[in-house]
Amino acid sequence: MSMKSFEELEYRNKTVFVRVDYNVPLDAAGKVTDDKRLRASLPTIQPILAAGGKVVLASHLGRPKKKIVKEFSLSQVVSRLSELLERPVLFAGDCIGEQVERKKLELRSGSVLLLENLRFHAGEEGNDPDFSRQLAANIDVYINEAFSASHRAHASVVGVPGLVPVKGYGATFKKEITYLLHALEKPERPFFAVIGGAKVSDKILMLERLLSKVDGLIIGGAMAFTLLRSQGVPTGDSLVEEDRLDVAAQLLAKAKELGIPVHLPIDHIVRSTAGGEIETTPGQSIPAGTAALDIGPRTLEFFRGLLGTAGTVFWNGPMGKFEEPEFKAGTFGIAETLAGLKACTIAGGGDSASALKKSGFAAKITHVSTGGGASLELIEGGTLPGIQALEN
Repeated sequence: MSMKSFEELEYRNKTVFVRVDYNVPLDAAGKVTDDKRLRASLPTIQPILAAGGKVVLASHLGRPKKKIVKEFSLSQVVSRLSELLERPVLFAGDCIGEQVERKKLELRSGSVLLLENLRFHAGEEGNDPDFSRQLAANIDVYINEAFSASHRAHASVVGVPGLVPVKGYGATFKKEITYLLHALEKPERPFFAVIGGAKVSDKILMLERLLSKVDGLIIGGAMAFTLLRSQGVPTGDSLVEEDRLDVAAQLLAKAKELGIPVHLPIDHIVRSTAGGEIETTPGQSIPAGTAALDIGPRTLEFFRGLLGTAGTVFWNGPMGKFEEPEFKAGTFGIAETLAGLKACTIAGGGDSASALKKSGFAAKITHVSTGGGASLELIEGGTLPGIQALEN
């Protein structure tokens, strides 16, 4: 890739626009309840300040639907961000306009200005050229530190870098693409992908791309039922995408043609749809009147055996309805298995990250992507609008 890392650029007396992701949770009083995303931006911001740069931070927060909503004001993160940076953070009551430009011009080396929520303006999500020009005004350097927003062709992600002469990516962005692209292009073999979740339709592009990269696919979660049904296996009352059975069959046929094994559950934990009784099936078939909500113990051991041989593992999506205690064993079991491997282990997607956090194994995974949709789209397409904007 032709992109530059933030570490390669000069910042002395430069005004630096840093697109961050400060979409953080807040309590009723407007206090940040989880500052993980603020902390993640520090390794990018602090070196720029130390090199004499003037930092202008821009982010979205929540879904204000293109209008000013007080509860989504980024003014609420100023206090905690100032504590973390150990210096005062100035705040602009908007992200464009004469007052904002005056604040930019008044910045001194080593100072920080946080702009108001970008999504208060329709121009952000619409990638409006005039909105981009106003954001880019009086900016010398652009840094994308918001990998998690880089699958969106928004003004702050693709419009602004097209107008700023010097641009690069930040520390979090660098970590994400390093691990995700390495897994796709130069993985340690064998390379397994563990894919779960509800719908084949949500992940068909990713699955098709992975077929040309992996040595084996391990599939659990409700999406496995559509694949099983496409092969004539009874699935009871389990969730099945009836309109995707042909797509599922084609995927399995393509995998067979390429010589890539697709490993599906061999037993299930099911719940009666009438009385609510929970039991484990003796085999792959799911009885009528029951719905499968987790992989069974034999499947977990089977998957563990496969993963024990891995050099690289990419995990996206739970093995079952892990939010309910009765059906968490499969997902937590995969998390525990990955945590114990010597392999490079990468988890992408919100549900996988949540399961790792709840199971207590997140710290033992090589890389847990914060990108959510961005990480999946990178795997599906090999690039993102935010990456293309930095390469152009």
